[in-house]
Amino acid sequence: MAENHPKTDQQWREQLTPEQYHVLREKGTERAFTGAYWNTKTPGLYHCAGCGQELFESDMKFDSGCGWPSFSQALEPGRIDEHRDVSHGMIRTEVTCSRCGGHLGHVFNDGPAPTGLRYCINSVSVQLEKKEGAGETSGS
Repeated sequence: MAENHPKTDQQWREQLTPEQYHVLREKGTERAFTGAYWNTKTPGLYHCAGCGQELFESDMKFDSGCGWPSFSQALEPGRIDEHRDVSHGMIRTEVTCSRCGGHLGHVFNDGPAPTGLRYCINSVSVQLEKKEGAGETSGS
């Protein structure tokens, strides 16, 4: 359950950029194809930008063509919480960091085997810790 990492609204505003705050704390969304990680192939671990919890591994990342980083599964069970989201006239499943409750994005049932899941994640919600010796690479 979230809020194992409680902070005041002011503390969040001081820690996060305005865009990170909007997405992580106000459930906003960055524009498609604009985030730092939508197209990266750099090996490493993706951490929550709010609290640092490890969430995804680059080996789980795939090109879904949606304009946001997409992963087929979380690093480990319990790292991500799911919530029913009925905003914007749609029924979706929101995903949040299980430690701090930060909004990450949504999960859909149209991903690759074996999970069939697509975790569609805002780049500003995560930070990539590159594997040692890994260079920056991008491409489709």
